[in-house]
Amino acid sequence: MRILLVLFLLCSTAAAQEIPARWDELTASDFPLAVQKSEGVCILPIGILEKHGMHVPMGSDLIHVREWANRAVKKEYAVVFPDYFYGQINEARHQPGTFSLPSNLIMDLLQATVEEIARNGFKKIVIINGHGGNPEFIRFFMQSQLNKKHDYALYFFEPGRDEAFNAKISQMRKTPLSDDQHAGEKETSMNMYYRPDLVKLNKATDESGKNQARLSVPAYTAIAWYSKFPNHYAGDGAKGSVELGKLYADFEIEALAKGLKQIKADTKTLQLQNEFFERVENLNKKP
Repeated sequence: MRILLVLFLLCSTAAAQEIPARWDELTASDFPLAVQKSEGVCILPIGILEKHGMHVPMGSDLIHVREWANRAVKKEYAVVFPDYFYGQINEARHQPGTFSLPSNLIMDLLQATVEEIARNGFKKIVIINGHGGNPEFIRFFMQSQLNKKHDYALYFFEPGRDEAFNAKISQMRKTPLSDDQHAGEKETSMNMYYRPDLVKLNKATDESGKNQARLSVPAYTAIAWYSKFPNHYAGDGAKGSVELGKLYADFEIEALAKGLKQIKADTKTLQLQNEFFERVENLNKKP
């Protein structure tokens, strides 16, 4: 009888370890186990649908964050929310294939999404982003969380850099980092590593990715990006390589896995968040 009990426990543990990480692949019976195993941590990978030169797919940013999350959770388990591509991409509305929603809608949709994630038991939601036009939107969205008390915490994870990594990148790159902004050497390389079947490297020189510098004013304007890169291409994707893509990917995956472990151990964020809202509620109360 004791042997049977031990075998049952071992089988149960093995089953718990083998449950999928992707939300859309979990069964209803496994979902509570996934919440428990993840310690209440869910990753929300945000990409976009937009032109990436003439040679890499519309969903490059989405593919990037999808693969990044899926591989990181093999090292440190967390649940991964399904593909989310409702970000800020007004600057590419002149290009075919761009999926751009109104600003108020993307704010409301992201708010409803994180609230639904939290309602399902995840009290730590980690946003990762693959699109260069999203960080300002994401940070503003996160600051807006302080308008109302929530029982969850949001984290916007961005991998740092270190000297050893920078040295390896510098040695391997073929184009200046400052010119490599969109569908250039880095993004092309990452697509070549993650999804080589979708890359058409022979198309990378069909259009120019050079800064056309058509505007010179001492202030930011919404048309600034278009004035520089009307082809919605900034860099030289023809210089991409699988080796460079792997270097970037390995660094990001390891960084996210370590970040997830630290976020799981974090008890301060929610504590300070609750303290903040208590002070807000008590601000005008008479002693």
